[in-house]
Amino acid sequence: MRCVIARYPFDLTKQGVLDSMKGITPLPVTGESVTIGRRRYPVKQVGEVVTRQDSRDFSGAEVTRAMARLGFTCHPAPGAEPAPEPAATPVQTASAMLGGPAQPQE
Repeated sequence: MRCVIARYPFDLTKQGVLDSMKGITPLPVTGESVTIGRRRYPVKQVGEVVTRQDSRDFSGAEVTRAMARLGFTCHPAPGAEPAPEPAATPVQTASAMLGGPAQPQE
């Protein structure tokens, strides 16, 4: 697949990325990441290894877009995911089951 990272065209294949990342120890994930094989790598690290460019030359979004098009699973930054809704109390659950309002009225 042909993609552009840091204004340079690259011909990437899924197998080529797997081979490039073989034996590379993942850095700690603090931002966007991508799962390659059984490991989760920061996208900037993957971009450096695959393109042989400095990570300051490209954005994480460029690498994320390329990895997603190749079929790898991409993950947002750890703090970017919304917090789950608080669980309903037993009284709220019972009220909702009986047809009343799910939230207690004040």
